[in-house]
Amino acid sequence: MLLAGVGSTAAYATDGYFMNGYGASQTALAGAGVAYSQDAMAISLNPAGLVNVDDQTVAGMAIFMPFRSYTAGANGSMTCSPAAPCDAVAPGTHNSGNNWFPVPDFAWTKHLGQDTVLGIGLYGNGGMDTRYSNTAFPFPGSYGPTGVDVNQAFMSVSLAQRFGQFSVGVAPILAMQTFNAFGLKGFAPFSSDGTNLSNNGYAFSYGGGVRAGVEYDVSPSLRLAVAGTSRIYMTNFDIYKGLFAGGGNFDIPASITAGVSYDVRPSVTVMADYKHIFYSDVASVSNPSTNPTAFGSGNGPGFGWHDINVYKFGVDWRYNPAWTLRAGYSYNDSPLNSRDIMLNILAPATVQHHFTGGFKYKWSEHLDLEFSAMYAPEGTLKGTGTLIPYGGMTFGGQPIQISMHEIETMMGITYHWNGRRELEPLK
Repeated sequence: MLLAGVGSTAAYATDGYFMNGYGASQTALAGAGVAYSQDAMAISLNPAGLVNVDDQTVAGMAIFMPFRSYTAGANGSMTCSPAAPCDAVAPGTHNSGNNWFPVPDFAWTKHLGQDTVLGIGLYGNGGMDTRYSNTAFPFPGSYGPTGVDVNQAFMSVSLAQRFGQFSVGVAPILAMQTFNAFGLKGFAPFSSDGTNLSNNGYAFSYGGGVRAGVEYDVSPSLRLAVAGTSRIYMTNFDIYKGLFAGGGNFDIPASITAGVSYDVRPSVTVMADYKHIFYSDVASVSNPSTNPTAFGSGNGPGFGWHDINVYKFGVDWRYNPAWTLRAGYSYNDSPLNSRDIMLNILAPATVQHHFTGGFKYKWSEHLDLEFSAMYAPEGTLKGTGTLIPYGGMTFGGQPIQISMHEIETMMGITYHWNGRRELEPLK
């Protein structure tokens, strides 16, 4: 039930469709910190870092606000011939509705011994959402609003162990997804199963994988770490097997992160992470939308996303015993190709720059209050829609631009069950 609750509130994310960070401390640092674990939400980034965390419970709630839109030119033709195609995308500028989402997270840690830590985490992993009030693809048979809604949530149990200067952690993952598509019935002639393509309500998918990581304390002030998440193998969305390649398959791609953190002063830590996300491993995400095969088939069209690199930087300043100030910046490659712009009206993952900040306030010996904020300035992609033969007619070929910018704020609390144990480098 808890996993379902998180899954129903996950929103469109930023590193493609993954969250930029999990929990208030990570999001304030733009998701950096694979080698600098500060609280129990380390289970979502590098479970090895849990050895640096005291017995605690972390809970938070983000309000995530993505603003999505597309603009399409008009062909102005009524003949629908190859020389004068009709519109495949509704002309004009259209904004997606549903512009704010609550995204909760929860984590808990318990020391089983001096160097052994058990952790539990529950958090929204990411997703994508568009809800256009118009019929975005006005093929015969299409009607009503157009959009998709993908939500992903993880529940993870971790065990971390310290061996001298090394720490290791393993966190098996139970994942849940929900998906809904509407306004796409006009694509039925291009589908392997037109009845399981659109307007079938919410579908559920379940699966699992594993996250693991290592951390090495080079010195009391310098730490290195690597963590990775396997591909999460999911059950198929059966009532959308006519849309996603492979009969409704929508696995969650693998990722790997490496990073460093360094205490430039006793009160100031800087960190830098590199992350790679393997979108190309999942056909329904990475297959070109121009594949000349039916939607839902083994090599059916996808969104055309490719692997991306993500670069994250953060600074944590313990200003005084009560206040910690944080800031961060991250940049990711665009996963999109202009070739696939028409289908990515449904998933305009165009943002690349993220600016973040936040603070932690020590309310008492047991309780911390935290706040973070993120701004991702507008990113755009321009291209020309695919020419589509349809019942002896031709549609498409319009100029299209997709755009998105994002704002996020988050509040969190951390309760230290046995009193505070400040995070210190291994001596």
